[in-house]
Parts: sequence; C-alpha cells; structure tokens
Amino acid sequence: MLYDLNIAWSPGTSASDLERTLKFAKHLGYDVVALNHLISGPIPTLPNAITNPIPQLTPPHSSYPGRGYSSSIPSSTASSLPASSSSSSLPTALRRATLTITDPSTTNYRLPDYGRAYDLVALRPTSDKSFSWACLSTSEPPALISLDLSSHLPFHIHHRTVMAAVQRGVRFEICYAQAFASSSSSSNSSEAARQRANFIGNAQSLIRATKGRGIVVSSEARGALGLRGPADVVNLLAVWGLGPERGFAALGETARAVVVNEGIRRRGFRGVVDIVRPAEGGGGGEKGRDRKGPQGGEAEDGKAAGKKQQQQQGQKRKNGAGNGGNTPGGAGKQTEMSRQQAKKMKRDTLPAKS
Repeated sequence: MLYDLNIAWSPGTSASDLERTLKFAKHLGYDVVALNHLISGPIPTLPNAITNPIPQLTPPHSSYPGRGYSSSIPSSTASSLPASSSSSSLPTALRRATLTITDPSTTNYRLPDYGRAYDLVALRPTSDKSFSWACLSTSEPPALISLDLSSHLPFHIHHRTVMAAVQRGVRFEICYAQAFASSSSSSNSSEAARQRANFIGNAQSLIRATKGRGIVVSSEARGALGLRGPADVVNLLAVWGLGPERGFAALGETARAVVVNEGIRRRGFRGVVDIVRPAEGGGGGEKGRDRKGPQGGEAEDGKAAGKKQQQQQGQKRKNGAGNGGNTPGGAGKQTEMSRQQAKKMKRDTLPAKS
C-alpha cells in the first residue's frame, strides 16, 4: 500500500476540488492519504476551542476503530459534497494537523488535545530552539516533523539531533511539491529558482543527516496538478541522494508505520497495551476468578513439587558426598578398602604353614 500523508486542505477548499484531488491520488496508486490543515499563529488556551474542521469523506482507517468522526463534520460541508462521490473511488482519508512552532513553551501542553482531535499531528519548527525541542523535548513525540524545505532554514540539521528523534519514533517528512509549487506560484523566475535551490539543498542535508532512515515522502499538493506517480517520486529522490529501496519504503512501509503507531497510541493504553474489546457482562469477573483459582492452585502445586524434588536431589547429593560415592576422594577410599578385604580373604583361604 502507498501512502501520501500530506494533501493540503484549508477552510476555503471547495468540495469538488477536494474530490478531484482524491480521485486522482487513487488513480496514481495511493491507497491512504491525509488531509493536512496547516495551523499557524497562537495556540488556543481553552481545550474546547481545539476542533477538527476537516470533513471525513471516507470510512475511518482500520487503525482508528470507534472514533466518532460524524460529530465533528460540519453540516454545511457535508451537504456541499457531490452526490456522485463514492467512497470506493476515493482513497482512505485521514485528518492531520501541522502546527507551526515558534515558541515551544506555548505548545507543549496542547499536543495531547490536538492528538485527540486529529488522526495525525505534525510539527513545523521555524527556529533552532523549536527544532531541538521538537526532536528531543516534546511531552509526546509527534508523528512527523515537516520542514518547509523551500525556504532558508535558520538552523543546521545535525546528525545527532535527528537520529535521537528517530530513536524516539519521530519521522521526518519531505514534501516534493514544495519544489514545484515555487515555480508555478511565483511570478519572479529568480525567486522560483532560489526556492528550488533551497529545497534541493535542504533535502540533501536531511537525507545526509538521517542516512535515509526515518524519512516519509509526501506531496503537500494543493491540487491534482501537484501530485506525481510513485515511480516518478522515487526517481526524483534518487537524484537527491535517497536510494530506490528507501524511497519506496518512504512511500509505503515507513508511512504505514506512522499511521499504525498513531492509531495504537489513540486506542490503546499509553501506547503500550492495545485494547481489543472490553469485558462482557458483570459476571465475567466472577467467572474469571473461578477460572483463575484452579490455575493458581496448579501453579502453587507445581512450585511445591519442584521444590520438593530439588530438596530430594540435594539430599541424595549430600548423602553421596558423605559416603564417598560421588567425590573423587571417596571413590579412591572405597576402592582401597575393597583391596584390603580381598587380601585378607586370600590370606584366610591359604593353608597355614607348619
């Protein structure tokens, strides 16, 4: 399965354009996509103020069972969707938020609230302090760190910093549409060339620092024209220094791992225990205790039998050592006594000399 975890979405995106983009992504071979809402500016101070305005156009992903999507879908957006749209012709759509981080102190304690509202949460640091915080010091490791590679980064991408983030489970995102969008949206050709050069240089620095590990490739396309086929993306990444094997993994295995891990974190207990289903009925506890009782008794009997067997073996070894049967010294002594007895018996059987 192929994943594109960044398709740009904004409140002004029309339903027809969004449906056209998703259908084209499905035609190119992408099975799972994520609609990305880029959030910049101050973070809301009230937890209830954090809502998810992205409509859910397809059934939820299998990694997110039981999530109540319908409650947060605006009725105006749902009514504006084309009646001919079918979920079978669209890829599975996730909802994602990308937070532009400048001051980490105002964002750290709001990450769990965004995690409950969105399927994926990504961070876009804009300073050296925020980049180090996103890699090393977040209360909960974000799913992705997505950098604006088409702009001049005010910090260096160090190997130790990014590899420490990869060890924590953070993945770095490369959005290839940033290089194409700069040339199509900018009227100045020199400005477009500079943004493209920034993107190539920053992408190569990120690939060199991570050694190709922990990288997810997305599009960040604002429309159907910003999407590219998987083979074209892998060839483009090979030119920038990412091998074909890691390029296909960045579109498939690594991206899938991000989605599955975030699903387990949201439906499980502290991201460690996966909750499959709750207990059925009130009598389940009594039955469970009844079943547990004999098992516990058998375990205790087994422990007692094992302990008794060990004591018997120890007693045998002790007795053997005392009699000289199991030690080299005892064995030699027992052999010597038997020779003396044999000589005595031989003397007794000989006739007496006159």
